[in-house]
Amino acid sequence: MEFKHVSVLLDECIEGLNIRPDGIYCDGTAGGAGHSKEIAKRLDSGLLVAVDRDPEAVAVATERLAGLPAKVVRGNYSELDEIFERLGLEGADGILMDLGVSSYQLDNAERGFSYHNDAPLDMRMSSEGLSAKDVVNDYDEQRLAKIIFEYGEEKFSRNIAKKIVQAREEKPIETTLELAEIIKSAVPQKVRREKNPCKKTFQAIRIEVNSELEHLSTALDKAFDLLNVGGRLCIITFHSLEDRLVKQRFRSFCQGCICPPDFPVCVCGRTPRGKLITRKPIEPSQEELEMNKRSHSAKLRIIEKIKD
Repeated sequence: MEFKHVSVLLDECIEGLNIRPDGIYCDGTAGGAGHSKEIAKRLDSGLLVAVDRDPEAVAVATERLAGLPAKVVRGNYSELDEIFERLGLEGADGILMDLGVSSYQLDNAERGFSYHNDAPLDMRMSSEGLSAKDVVNDYDEQRLAKIIFEYGEEKFSRNIAKKIVQAREEKPIETTLELAEIIKSAVPQKVRREKNPCKKTFQAIRIEVNSELEHLSTALDKAFDLLNVGGRLCIITFHSLEDRLVKQRFRSFCQGCICPPDFPVCVCGRTPRGKLITRKPIEPSQEELEMNKRSHSAKLRIIEKIKD
């Protein structure tokens, strides 16, 4: 299957990175190399480091970036500091992270991300470690309900968790469509008629399997620390949990004095390390939404580092 993925907010990301031909840039989620290729094409003496945890994405990015000033590395964006150290690079002039699941991962039924096709329950971006099957069959009911509620923001989380546990008592839950049918049976008919009720639970399990929020939290700090002064960090999110985390962390980078409000003068000496380039997130244009339905809900936030 061809690795297809339409890059979301491509022009906005390229503009936001403010690329210099001699700069060092990083795409922390290379995927099909759409963003990566456009960055690398704008470099001459500079370098792009393209990172992805998915071995299939790494193979595709390596092929598509051949002949361009780019190095492709298999790894997680939460390991950017270690990756740069191994490459002998001290800092970056721009870092991009597109946090969405790639179209290839969604459309490749064997990867187990989609509730539209029957496939083994997997959902591992790295193809290693804990799988969706492990989560669904091994987590107790309370833990399942918690992740479905917190990561999926699903109000029927308790009933879904209950139905999952009841079903697996008869036999292990092996496939995506088995899980989808269980989820559908756990929500009211009205909800099933309005929209597919599986989206939130599948999202929650995927986030748990890949430790997405933990990796993102670590990556935000490491990426900002890695930036050279004047460098920019561009993050594309696709759901409110990611966007909230990025928004709050960006705000903390831009915060100055943290002394208690009743202190007459500042004693902490803290000054902002960053400035927001986007006060409000950039969202896809109507034209992009019509061309790429998966750009729906995408939000781009950009921050610039102003001091170490």
